[in-house]
Amino acid sequence: MHYKSLLFICSFSFILPVLAHEFWLEPQQYIFSRTDEINIRFKAGEHFRGENWTGNQEKVKELKLYYADIIDDLTDALSDENGDSLQFSLHEEGTVVVTFNNLNSFINLEAEKFNAYLLEEGLQTVLDYRNQHNEKDSVGREFYQRSVKTIMQVGALKTEVYKKQTTLPVDIIPLSHPYKLNNGDTLKVKLLFKGEPLVNAKVRAWHKLLGKVKDTSYISNAKGEISFPVKTTGEWMLSCVTMIRVTDDTNPNPVAASWQSYWGSVTWGYTGKNRITSMAR
Repeated sequence: MHYKSLLFICSFSFILPVLAHEFWLEPQQYIFSRTDEINIRFKAGEHFRGENWTGNQEKVKELKLYYADIIDDLTDALSDENGDSLQFSLHEEGTVVVTFNNLNSFINLEAEKFNAYLLEEGLQTVLDYRNQHNEKDSVGREFYQRSVKTIMQVGALKTEVYKKQTTLPVDIIPLSHPYKLNNGDTLKVKLLFKGEPLVNAKVRAWHKLLGKVKDTSYISNAKGEISFPVKTTGEWMLSCVTMIRVTDDTNPNPVAASWQSYWGSVTWGYTGKNRITSMAR
């Protein structure tokens, strides 16, 4: 059910994307006081370092704010002006999730580059299919889209919205509150693809602190879950990709592409003026 809220004021501007491996939402900080302005940038790049994404509102399929039991559709706030940031403020405390999903884009890669990309991203089933169907030397034609979200904390009140299943095709859901963790605690995360567990997926856990980035890879289990230790410093991103064969007429141009990929990410972090008083409550 969709609810419209007056708890925030926002403005948004957006331009066309640059293709890059990772895509994520990056607020200027993750922990805020009530009424602080939140500015979220859309980032594309590699190794959790990126440039401002470019796009326009015609490419946006979903842009939503999840807060308590409220879901606000932010797509009406998009403007035609150049830029790539979303600004809003909340007048109540609580945990906040913002999600973004874009419409399909198309990429055409030489066979060698496509195979290398599949290998790097752990998409072994796609490689196997190409080998079994004599497509190993064929050009890779692919539709792709992004399913990304960020989890922020406003004030001390920590709510359960962080684990709410969203409408993103790829949904990466922490099973414990990221802002209640103590340093070194283990965090279990569930991955869903169209509502079902995403099994045997390569998941990258990125930790950025003082300009340095550590990248650790995990494979989701039969429940679509991974577990890993979390440091309550710096910024975190989990990212993954899944790919399916194009087999019917549900795609905008099914003849043009053989594959459809869905890239997912979730970010959270421990930066902000209230970091010390907010943690582990």
